[in-house]
Amino acid sequence: MTTTTTIQAPFRYDVVGSLLRPASLKQAHAQLAAGEITRDQELAIQQTEIKRIVAEQVKLGLKAVTDGEFSRSWWHLDFLWGLTGVGKYDYHKSYKFKGDHTRTDNAELTGKVAYNPDHPFFAAFKYLQSLVPDGVFAKQTIPSPTMLFRDNRSDNWSKFYDRWEDYLTDLAQAYHETIQHFYDLGCRYIQLDDTTWAFLISKLNDDQTDHAQYTKMATDAVTVINAALAGLPKDLTVTTHICRGNFKSTYLFSGSYDVVAPYLGQLNYDGLFLEYDNQRAGGFEILDQIWNHDEHKRIVLGLVTSKFPELENPADIQARIQAASKKVPLANLALSTQCGFASTEEGNQLSEDQQWAKLKLVIDTAKTVWPEA
Repeated sequence: MTTTTTIQAPFRYDVVGSLLRPASLKQAHAQLAAGEITRDQELAIQQTEIKRIVAEQVKLGLKAVTDGEFSRSWWHLDFLWGLTGVGKYDYHKSYKFKGDHTRTDNAELTGKVAYNPDHPFFAAFKYLQSLVPDGVFAKQTIPSPTMLFRDNRSDNWSKFYDRWEDYLTDLAQAYHETIQHFYDLGCRYIQLDDTTWAFLISKLNDDQTDHAQYTKMATDAVTVINAALAGLPKDLTVTTHICRGNFKSTYLFSGSYDVVAPYLGQLNYDGLFLEYDNQRAGGFEILDQIWNHDEHKRIVLGLVTSKFPELENPADIQARIQAASKKVPLANLALSTQCGFASTEEGNQLSEDQQWAKLKLVIDTAKTVWPEA
């Protein structure tokens, strides 16, 4: 199994984003919330731990590294709260994961949504960038703009806009300017994480739901994402991770990609990270629709689970990559874990050593499949 390609990122072996928070960082967050330490003291602990896990990722041989999302508590909400026109509130409802539930934080519109030049994620990226050696990408992860469609987050849109379409235009522009600013800071690889498509899979496979409502959401998602990506610098790689929910080793959504494949195929991303670590995701039959025969696009197969410590059999992973290559050329495939290890600061049910072992498995297997990697 070998091939050559001019594609750089996403890399043959790649990291989705979040990493397990160490006990010292969790304690610092709790102490900050209780008023026992200052923000500067918490930041010092946070940056020490980021420096450590960046070094570990580089040592493993990853070509793109993240800050583990250590500067945030939620994979999505901390970013959304940093946009102009978005505020924090207590939803009084948790996300109902299979066998568990989350805290009740949420985001809501408080005005017209816009780019915030003082977004705290910019400072966090600059610190990450300062740690990354030559030849390694500092990978930035943020939630997709579609995350402001759902879970009551856009309920207030009519207070600030005459038309829903005007809200979508502002949302796309806010994201476009935000991504451009990351680029101006030196970012060349950014990923938009998105649970919306898994949500839509669950709704469009349910005969009891109003499918028209959800096909409209899918169409709007394509419109907003592609508008946000339009006109960005050509040397910036933008990918997405299609997530099915990741909280303390549980999940939210199941179902094959087939009902959303036509929409995913329209997205102007450079790569799509797809979760395929178990049977809940279905098979590879529709991969060619998602790839859409775009020679510049790479499909990253999430075949190694981040939810449990047991290591997959490398031969089984290789066999699944071979199966996927019947739908998408091997040159346009790559490998990763199915998700990050800590989409929220609680983290999945495995140790940090087991986390690194999972990533090493991804790297070693990819090097077997693609020796040039």
